[in-house]
Amino acid sequence: MKYLLGIDIGTSGTKTVLFDENGAILAADTVEYPMYQPQNGWAEQDPEDWWNATHTTIKNVVAKSGVDVAQIAGIGLSGQMHGLVMLDENNKVLRRSIIWCDQRTAAQCKYITETIGAKRLIEITANPALTGFTASKIVWVQQNEPDIYKKCRKILLPKDYVRFMLTGEYATEVSDASGMQLLDVPNRCWSDEVLQKLGIEKSMLGKVYESPEITGGVTEAAAKLTGLKPGTPVVGGAGDNAAAAVGMGVVKDGLAFTTIGTSGVVFAHSSKVKIDPKGRVHTFCCAVPGQWHVMGVVQSAGLSLKWFRDNFCSEEVKKAEELGVDPYVVMDREAEQIKPGCERLLYLPYLMGERTPHLDADCRGVFFGLNAMHTRAHLIRAVMEGVGYALWDSAAILKGMGVDICDMMACGGGSRSPLWRKMLSDMYACDVSTLASSESAALGVAILAGVGTGVYPSVQEACAKLIKRDKLQKPDSENSKVYQEYHKLYEKLYLSLKDDYVTLSNLK
Repeated sequence: MKYLLGIDIGTSGTKTVLFDENGAILAADTVEYPMYQPQNGWAEQDPEDWWNATHTTIKNVVAKSGVDVAQIAGIGLSGQMHGLVMLDENNKVLRRSIIWCDQRTAAQCKYITETIGAKRLIEITANPALTGFTASKIVWVQQNEPDIYKKCRKILLPKDYVRFMLTGEYATEVSDASGMQLLDVPNRCWSDEVLQKLGIEKSMLGKVYESPEITGGVTEAAAKLTGLKPGTPVVGGAGDNAAAAVGMGVVKDGLAFTTIGTSGVVFAHSSKVKIDPKGRVHTFCCAVPGQWHVMGVVQSAGLSLKWFRDNFCSEEVKKAEELGVDPYVVMDREAEQIKPGCERLLYLPYLMGERTPHLDADCRGVFFGLNAMHTRAHLIRAVMEGVGYALWDSAAILKGMGVDICDMMACGGGSRSPLWRKMLSDMYACDVSTLASSESAALGVAILAGVGTGVYPSVQEACAKLIKRDKLQKPDSENSKVYQEYHKLYEKLYLSLKDDYVTLSNLK
């Protein structure tokens, strides 16, 4: 029996899972870490936290499983996308990583668009300049922290910093590199034109691999920290959503999934490059060699509910402790007592600005329609519905682009909520199913590791063998009608507030 290690370097924590070659979980471990917000709209993390969490969870998983580490065939890495890690000539981290949800780079996005040209930028990178992407973060450091930039010798993404600490190799792979806005997405290589125009040396970037390719082996130093065998192969892996796609079997046309994690995603596979001319959704290389995916991103999906829990749900947290359940279970039960529409209460989930469909770093969260009759249960449900409306926007855009979606899966922490799955099914007006395994990202990169090391012949064949579905939620036509009316108003609210968001952002 061979074993595969999947490591998911997320925003709230890193999770390591050990699978056997049949996809069964032998052991798992998670270590959490903080996010820093030194200013409104900024978001940073310490790369050392990711590495400490990674080597700790690997060591714990190896100890829990009791497997012979010589039987671990390969390692796959999944990670939060877009984060900027800068290393000096001694491979020391120069500053905290500016991560995906940071919104400080609006001016740099304008500069990138003007320097490269809006049309040409989309032709090369398949996306408009966005505050979340890595290129604008690099330009921000160039313009605001020139002393740090002068010292920079290597630029890596979050999971690729962990790869460097495991293997000593500067490398990335096509799915995660697509989100840097430095990659020629149709041709799956670094763009000399973009790099030259932005003044970024290609030598600062890692080598680009396809996701199942082996990028290096575990070093002696990393082996001592983790308990792994030196030389254990580490494959390219994938950005978090591309990894989840493999772990859910979304590896051919017609298949799609919705993620409700810290952010929210609607993701569809495509065997051809398809680009939204308005730039509202992202086209990236996917983890299946030679193919792509299209996705819409909601900045504050699960983050919205976590924010509400942490600030307003002390009673639910206390009750959950008494019952021995997760606080979200108690919140779910309360929200379930409220009818769809929350008795004329809506929530706009723009806590960290928004990507799809608005591409607006200035917009912020709103409760609209608050009435003295509304309770905390109404607000909980309104948050959940507001996230659902935002995800619905993405699904509608993908269909309008001609991206076929005939099958929708649900994943991420929010997919554990029966109520949230029901909302999605009613809003999409289609079946929504989940996996038997909840470890889609970790499983996805474990599959990629298996393909890269010869355990499986291809990504598609591995998915056909390992992916098993679990729960199925069918839509309620009456609820769908209610949500359609509320969604119309939800869409109008952003347009009504758009100018006011700009005014708000300029207030002292």
